[in-house]
Amino acid sequence: MASSTSTSTTTPSVRIHRAWLMAAVAGAAIVTAGAFTTVPGLLVTPLHQEYGWGRGQIALAASVNMVLFGLTAPFAAALMDRIGTRRVVMGALLLVAAGALLTGVMTRPWQLVAYWGVLIGLGSGCLTMTFAAGVTARWFDRRRSLVTGALSSASHLGQLLFLPLLARSVDHQGWRPPVVTLALVALAVAALVFLLLRDHPAEAGVKPYGAAEFVEKPPPAAGAAARTLKVLLRAARTGPFWLLAGAFALCGASTNGIMWSNWAPAAHDHGMRATAAASLLSLIGIFSALGALLAGWLTDRFDPRRVLTVCFAVRALTLLALPLVFASTVTAPMLLFVVVYGLVDVATVPPVIELARRVYGEDGPIVFGWTNAAHQLGAGASAFLGATARDAFGTYDVVWAALAAGCLGAALLAPAVRTQAGGATLVKVEYEGVPCPRSGCWSSAPCVCTAARTAIRSATTWSTGARTSGPTPSPGRSITP
Repeated sequence: MASSTSTSTTTPSVRIHRAWLMAAVAGAAIVTAGAFTTVPGLLVTPLHQEYGWGRGQIALAASVNMVLFGLTAPFAAALMDRIGTRRVVMGALLLVAAGALLTGVMTRPWQLVAYWGVLIGLGSGCLTMTFAAGVTARWFDRRRSLVTGALSSASHLGQLLFLPLLARSVDHQGWRPPVVTLALVALAVAALVFLLLRDHPAEAGVKPYGAAEFVEKPPPAAGAAARTLKVLLRAARTGPFWLLAGAFALCGASTNGIMWSNWAPAAHDHGMRATAAASLLSLIGIFSALGALLAGWLTDRFDPRRVLTVCFAVRALTLLALPLVFASTVTAPMLLFVVVYGLVDVATVPPVIELARRVYGEDGPIVFGWTNAAHQLGAGASAFLGATARDAFGTYDVVWAALAAGCLGAALLAPAVRTQAGGATLVKVEYEGVPCPRSGCWSSAPCVCTAARTAIRSATTWSTGARTSGPTPSPGRSITP
């Protein structure tokens, strides 16, 4: 008897993990917020010419925006744990759109502060690097620092996409059309968030990217504001918090604080057209994106404190050289400054987020939110004091020198995170002499990463003073990084 058999070959389809879609949607929201942060620098000269307002008055709105941008972030991170990421992000985008539309009909300086400073500051403050840290913590078990670097660069990608077009529109059509355009973009992204963004992998029925096990969605965290303040109080009793906050305050002063609101006026002082200045700033955004990705890759492989030190030292040198290369046209030395400064512009974010996670565990995103608040306090002070110094001295040269000195100080603070007396000490315990096979795996509770689940040999503890959390280790050797 003849029998016939049919063999069917099934080729498994390659599916993109849902986490990458979440990262893309989050990136779109961050790009939109980043575009708003660069506009004040374009408005200084037009508002000064149209209304006769002083540069300090206009810069005050940018300063308020930056301060609220930073102070909102930790509360937004806790609020996302309470009511969900999608709701918070949608509300933030609607707030930003409302602030931009109201700015288009303002007639008084206080209205610029209220609309652009307060409304847009609060809205964009929910869409910061803290938001990026929360998304990567929920959706990624692997490639976390790399994705964090990509999302951190997204705000500067907003410069790349919008700034040259906005500058050209300001030159040819006035400052109101680009402001209204950004409001419409924010509304469009809000609709995208409503359709695609999800709060947790469990809602989509998937595991976090790279995780071996399904993770249940945690219950809503009650008392978002109270938790945010409690985390601040606990972290404020540790040395690493103040070291990270101090370094990040200097970071904010030497990047978006001075560049986003004072770059165009500084270029104008040297005879450079607004369009050329905006193009250079957008190029900084391009290399910032590359630098953030590179920093994320390096942070996954090397000590993040060393990454921080190198970034701050290089930034100091570029700021010292800036007065020497500024000219009325785009020159080769100016392009070299743009490339080098851009590469270290956002590169400090992935190592700071990773240090906050290593030291403070699940509270890491909120702690980073508070260090980011320090970043924005430094940025706000720099925006206002930089413009004030320009009015007082007639030049920005003294500002570049002061910021370079601050970056050198930050380069010295970064290595001290490890040995700060009385602060938190990171200790990795190797159970039975077998380390966790995942490089750089640290948390404030027993290690639960994929590699550790496979080895079942590793745990981490966070010691603060005499208090130690975590299990009692088996005999083995301890490593203090």
